[in-house]
Amino acid sequence: MSSSATAPVTIKPATLADIPTIIGLAEATWEPTYRFIVSKEQIEYMYRVIYTPASLQRQMADDGHAFLLLYVEGHPAGYASYAALPQEAGVFKLHKIYILPSHQGQGLGQHVVRAVEEAVRAAGGHTLELNVNRRNPAISFYEHQGFHRHQEVDIPIGPYWMNDYVMRKELA
Repeated sequence: MSSSATAPVTIKPATLADIPTIIGLAEATWEPTYRFIVSKEQIEYMYRVIYTPASLQRQMADDGHAFLLLYVEGHPAGYASYAALPQEAGVFKLHKIYILPSHQGQGLGQHVVRAVEEAVRAAGGHTLELNVNRRNPAISFYEHQGFHRHQEVDIPIGPYWMNDYVMRKELA
């Protein structure tokens, strides 16, 4: 077992002051996550749309996205963001979940999913949903966390398309 699997793990709510940390984690996780799924040009376009300081500030301050930061031995190792879906009472969306490649496969993603689920329940939510690219191997991770495929969607993002599954999990 690696030291990360037994190291102290903490998950804390992120603030606007944590945007540089989120960007640093995104820089380390974004390309390795998507390089075998979508084109380099699409990766670069989506990154520029989602991960500028102004975009992250808007997500946090205007769009109601709560971010959680995962720390292992006091060092940032991952993050997630989630928000209530205004069109469906009690349904929250897990917008992002990323773990540093060096820390993947050690159960840390499960910690983050559980933390999001607890926060959603505390906010009165009963369902958590997410979008995942239909070619993303992380689908099996989400299924192991109790999510099921709810529908298929094709979403335009600039000149590109996101070909996703919407996965859902009912929270007990």
